[in-house]
Amino acid sequence: MTLQIGIIGTGWFSKVHADILARMEGVRVAAVLGTTQEKAEAMASVYDAAGYGELEHMLDGEKLDAVYICVPPMSHGSIEAELIRRNIPFLVEKPLSTGMDIPKQILSQVQNTGLLTSVGYHFRYQEAAQVLREAIQEQTVGMALGRWMGGMPGVAWWRRQEGSGGQFVEQTTHIVDLLRYCAGEVTEVYAVAAQRVMHEKHDHVTVSDVANVSIKLQSGAIASIANTCLLPDGEGGAGLQFYTEAGVWDWTPERLLLPSAARHAMAGQEIPAGHNPYERENEAFIHALRTGDRSRILSDYADACRTQEITTAALASAESGLPVQLQPLKELSH
Repeated sequence: MTLQIGIIGTGWFSKVHADILARMEGVRVAAVLGTTQEKAEAMASVYDAAGYGELEHMLDGEKLDAVYICVPPMSHGSIEAELIRRNIPFLVEKPLSTGMDIPKQILSQVQNTGLLTSVGYHFRYQEAAQVLREAIQEQTVGMALGRWMGGMPGVAWWRRQEGSGGQFVEQTTHIVDLLRYCAGEVTEVYAVAAQRVMHEKHDHVTVSDVANVSIKLQSGAIASIANTCLLPDGEGGAGLQFYTEAGVWDWTPERLLLPSAARHAMAGQEIPAGHNPYERENEAFIHALRTGDRSRILSDYADACRTQEITTAALASAESGLPVQLQPLKELSH
């Protein structure tokens, strides 16, 4: 049976997922929902799909096995709620929202229904990230340093705090998530942030363009993650380093460098990122749709809420000037 998939959103991520799905055997991109009928039909025509301008029209007009949600942070909530009401599994791109209220509501509904979900933390699916996660378990991590440094995206919603949630929520969430994935849960965050340049260069910029977040982990390790969006295009970069007795484990989106003293067959060597993580992410979700086996999904909605909680706690800390203690795992959904 061919799986019928709907795509919500017509931006870059929507097309990345749609292109991968279109290449998969037994999978069809059946429908595209856009902010306008014209945008939806333009993208849908590439995949011989139907274009829609209203969510209800798409869900009423198509028998969909799953839906991909690729929308800006401020647009979450009603989409997920309607899919849950109709018992339609979904893969949603990060972040889950601009804050924590909507994700908590959606998480409660997901947990009550047992609906299949996946969240787009694609770095988890990298071969290099898998090596890092497995190898670092044999180490005592002293501290970690993370970064997401670059320029400011040009879309208007990203530059407004109420639109994107800010850089730490919208972009740096990937580094926060990889820290969690490799080194465990976070118990406290303390953040500082500022507007230094971009609010003077561009109109209607309300997000901070520099920030640094100090993090305590349940293990006792500490971490510091910094970001900026004031650099010229093409400068900066992202990465995460773990400091241990064996040396520095240095990850970037392109590769992993292992310390020479690591207890690993490739100690002292560079491990490339490997297979396209977006493809593996999609394969895991489609496999779960077909078989019910969710074991290949590396971030579901409940897990992603933990990362969202950290990034939004950083916003609260930067605003108050005080550290924020995180809830125990079992209390998050209540």
